[in-house]
This record gives sequence, structure tokens and C-alpha cells, in this order.
Amino acid sequence: MNSNLQDTVMLDFHNPCIQQLVRRKGWHHLSENEKISNIYDFVRNEIKFGYNSSDNLSASQVLQDGYGQCNTKSTLLMALLRTVNIPCRIHGFYIDKKMQKGALTGITYLFAPKKIVHAWTEVYFEGDWVALEGVIIDDNYLHQVKDRLCRLDGGYIGYGIAVEQKEQLNVCWRGLSTYIQSFSITDKLGVYDSPDEFFEKYNNTNGFLKKSLFNLLRKKINKRLDIIRGA
Repeated sequence: MNSNLQDTVMLDFHNPCIQQLVRRKGWHHLSENEKISNIYDFVRNEIKFGYNSSDNLSASQVLQDGYGQCNTKSTLLMALLRTVNIPCRIHGFYIDKKMQKGALTGITYLFAPKKIVHAWTEVYFEGDWVALEGVIIDDNYLHQVKDRLCRLDGGYIGYGIAVEQKEQLNVCWRGLSTYIQSFSITDKLGVYDSPDEFFEKYNNTNGFLKKSLFNLLRKKINKRLDIIRGA
């Protein structure tokens, strides 16, 4: 279990900005359940859904950005959990890009890979590993797009969401797994102790040309998400 508590290059929880945040929030003094609940809610709603420059940013960089997607939010969530001595790991997958339609449009959607590298944090709680995929989408954004999702293959997808039942969608922490994109999973890529290990093998922005094109377009994507969020 010690490997699920260590810091890494990406899980840089000794960075002053992370330490200051944890002290300011008083997370160290909470119960285990409250630690997970408060940190999960912070990353879900205070770090809004958006696209960073790459998947392998450090947790402190994601915090400074103030936004993130599945992979980068997972990194920040893991770092904050480990700061308060909560064991966690990362679980990797490929997901079908169709669930991104609406969030990605036009040339951005066209150039997205058919299968997108996806990850969620799993936290060790009450003797079991619990998935925290629901951390990806903030409430403001979810409220605006929930009724825009398209029916497909027995579920609902679009705008960065893929769920089986949108009417029963609940991404709040209740001590159980939360899901928001899992309906679009195509392949399992395994469990890793750190995001460093996972993103060294799997990455959506490998290659200079791919990364350059994505960074040219992602600012427009994030502006679009903010327009949706504020509608």
C-alpha cells in the first residue's frame, strides 16, 4: 500500500501551492470519508472541465491551470488524496471519441483519435477500491449539457459524457464509485500506482505535430466550454 501513497514527478504534492491549499482547507483534520468527499468535490467543481496542454502535467500545474479533463483531473485528485494519506491509484482505458462530440466540434473532432486515452482515480476506502470517474465534469457544465446528450447503443453520450442512465446520474461522493464517461470504454489498459507510469505508455498528445495542433485548437475548445457553462 506504500506505493499508493508516494509522491512522484507528476504527483508533486510537496509543491508549496498544493501544501498551502490543503492547509487552507483544513483537510488534514477531517475523517477519512470527509477527506475524500471534500477533495473530490473541490477537484470536480473548483477545477472546471477543460483541456490542458498535455496529459502528463504535474498536479501543481493542473491546480494552477484551474481546469482539467479526465487524465489531468485524476492526477490532481491523486496528489491531493495522497497529501492527506489516502491511498489511491490510476486505472487506464481507451474510450470511443464519439462521446466527445459537442465538446469537440469541426476540425478538432475530426483530428481526435478514434480511441482516446482515458483514466480515472481509484481510492482505497473501507477495504475496497472505489472509482472516482465522476470528478471530471463540474456541476455548472453538467447542468447545461445533460439534456443535450444523444441516445446511442442503450446509453447517452456527448459533450464529454457517456452514461447508461442520464436520469439517475449522480456524481456526488456517497462512498461508492462514480462514473461519467465509462459507457464509452472500448479497452482496459490496466491499473498503475502512478500517472507517471501510465502516461509514459499511453498519451493522447504524443508527437510534436499532434501536440502542436492540439494546443492550437484547445483554447478555442475551452472558450466553447465556458460559453456552454454560462448559457
